[in-house]
Amino acid sequence: MPTNSDIPQRYQVGILLFDEVEVMDFAGPFEVFSLAENVDKQKLFQVHTLSPDGELISARNGLKVQPDYAIQDMPILDILIIPGGYGAEEIIIHDPVIIEWIRTQASQVKVLASICTGALVLAEAGLLDGREATTHWMDLDRLQQDYPEVIVKSGVKFVDQGSIMTSAGISAGIHLALHIVSKWVNIECARTVIRRMDIDIEM
Repeated sequence: MPTNSDIPQRYQVGILLFDEVEVMDFAGPFEVFSLAENVDKQKLFQVHTLSPDGELISARNGLKVQPDYAIQDMPILDILIIPGGYGAEEIIIHDPVIIEWIRTQASQVKVLASICTGALVLAEAGLLDGREATTHWMDLDRLQQDYPEVIVKSGVKFVDQGSIMTSAGISAGIHLALHIVSKWVNIECARTVIRRMDIDIEM
């Protein structure tokens, strides 16, 4: 039986959920982090789903999801993921409480990452000013026009600016999550997740 010292400390990942969140934006990274294990098959990331009030959310196309926590009750996080979708770009982007909460989290977590149009939310919070960033190809112009201080990158799956990371549209969130696994664990762990998920990604 392993002792406490034999059990690796899990990195704590939070994924913000909200009404009209894009399903793959949160489900893709959720799957990647959940599958990341060490050679002894011990999970290396613990993934928590969060919502503003902890209540059931209705994702894009009606998928119902019960989050683990309300944001005021969540555990201390290492990584916070802000997905995209209509709910990000048209709803929570106009919620000053959520925007301020994201600003606060940016100073507390080790990595704050957006998926797809979640980048617009980070930009609204002022967190992308002077940084390179990307988003879904359909929203690159909006990101540049609405937030001229952002250095917008096109034609990339993700942009790593250290403590702030952004990814392009939907499935690019999987690429970004794998990138984080490769940085925080190692590239072989990320490649094992790729094999488990049976996806066509080279690392």
